[in-house]
Amino acid sequence: MKVTEHLAAAKDTIVSFEILPPTKGKSIQSIYDHLDPLMEFNPAFINVTYHRAEQILKTRKDGTLEWVEIRKRPGTVGICAALMNKYKVEAIPHLICGGFSKAETENALIDLDFLGIKNVLALRGDAAVGEKFFTPNIHGHRYAEDLVRQVVDLNNGRYMEEDIIEGAKTDFCIGVAGYPEKHFEAPNVDTDIFYLKRKIDLGGDYVTTQMFFNNDHYFNYVKKCNDHGINVPIMPGLKPLTNKKQLAMIPRVFNVELPVELYTEMMKCKNDADCEKVGTEWLLHQCRGLLAQKVKIIHFYTLGKPSVIYNVLKQLF
Repeated sequence: MKVTEHLAAAKDTIVSFEILPPTKGKSIQSIYDHLDPLMEFNPAFINVTYHRAEQILKTRKDGTLEWVEIRKRPGTVGICAALMNKYKVEAIPHLICGGFSKAETENALIDLDFLGIKNVLALRGDAAVGEKFFTPNIHGHRYAEDLVRQVVDLNNGRYMEEDIIEGAKTDFCIGVAGYPEKHFEAPNVDTDIFYLKRKIDLGGDYVTTQMFFNNDHYFNYVKKCNDHGINVPIMPGLKPLTNKKQLAMIPRVFNVELPVELYTEMMKCKNDADCEKVGTEWLLHQCRGLLAQKVKIIHFYTLGKPSVIYNVLKQLF
């Protein structure tokens, strides 16, 4: 099923999860161990992130240096297929602009279509490690809206090779990203929403938000989107805080605000176990606030702490 079909059919609030592929050298069993307890809550789908290759300096045996391209977290497409096979659940691969050519993206979409995957999340992606600003592949896309356009083209049977006549049409449901506190490169929220609307007008079917820790940001964002003519589903994304290091890291990396109350309570904690309790209670508080407004779905960024999300869901459902 497509994400939009899941949302349309939902009588009560449903849940979904997002996971990282394991680092190269680890078994997929680490993914199963991560998800097995969470499957109790019948997620509508599971997102699998995609990661660009990195350039690193390695020392040769003769002492000279060379740049080597490595991909630390490969396997997104294979993991999606494995999850669908093992859990009989929809798997949604992320598609990113960074590090990929248009031809590589088209071939990936063909593979996904052959696997029976009906949903993709189209993202620009982050700048490469060591770069301050995003630089696209020389033959790739610069913006997520260009990626959306390519998926729509394939849905209409339009391939890059002009000699392909009456090409097979794919049928992808296309998700895009939204930022309740605006994307860090946008000068203001209205401009950010302007570009979000362009992605929707081009063919985006739903929005998944960046994490937020104050529900007011989400509700205000949905209202602003609606005021700008964006009426597709906007799914709230939540992530638990579990240690003090995140108090500096998350605002810096994800450009989101941590409420004073949350920050204050985390700073009182004497160890990570205490931090996890505070983070669990805050996540539970956020979920209850969203449920009170009868949101259709809550999307959880499970990265690293599925046990916290399990404990919260156990209290909610």
